[in-house]
Amino acid sequence: MNSESITKWLTAIGVPADVVSIGAEADGAWCLIRTEHAPATQETGVAQAEDAPREVWEVFWREQGNRYDWASFTNEQVASHYLFGRLAWAQVVRGAIGTPPASG
Repeated sequence: MNSESITKWLTAIGVPADVVSIGAEADGAWCLIRTEHAPATQETGVAQAEDAPREVWEVFWREQGNRYDWASFTNEQVASHYLFGRLAWAQVVRGAIGTPPASG
């Protein structure tokens, strides 16, 4: 799973498309975006000019311009699976997917 395929997987488990934004920040949505950060050196904590930027994948809920429940990953697949897991769990909790309780 990656940022291109996650949308179809989320749709398959009933996650509404308007609560997910892939590749861009959007209010009232879980966001999965790619950013580049310059790596910091161990000694100073400051990036050096010769260091190449590294790709970082960020997952967060955005509301009124603020980021909540923010997580950062160096791997696109891990970030995609993390977001899928968060949203799949929410679907299970609200009873949208999973095995219904047995009648007693």
